[in-house]
Amino acid sequence: MDSAFRALADPTRRDILRLLRQGPLSSGEIARHFDAAWPTVSRHLAVLRDANLVLSTRVGQQIVYELDTTVFQEVVEHLYSWLAPGEPDA
Repeated sequence: MDSAFRALADPTRRDILRLLRQGPLSSGEIARHFDAAWPTVSRHLAVLRDANLVLSTRVGQQIVYELDTTVFQEVVEHLYSWLAPGEPDA
């Protein structure tokens, strides 16, 4: 969960996730939306992948990324638990 929060803290990574809401995109298609150098975008994608927020699949010579909503559901449930009355987490 910590890695998901760290990944979501960066505005560029949040922008990448917004792009992927439209559907799967290759790393090149994602990089075209940013002024940053491709290696910088690639590092952002690696952080998102390591946090399990995106899935990556090799298709020929391209790597295609798509959202992995399972972790998002866990993050939302975690945040919601802060609002719910009850015993504090230990």
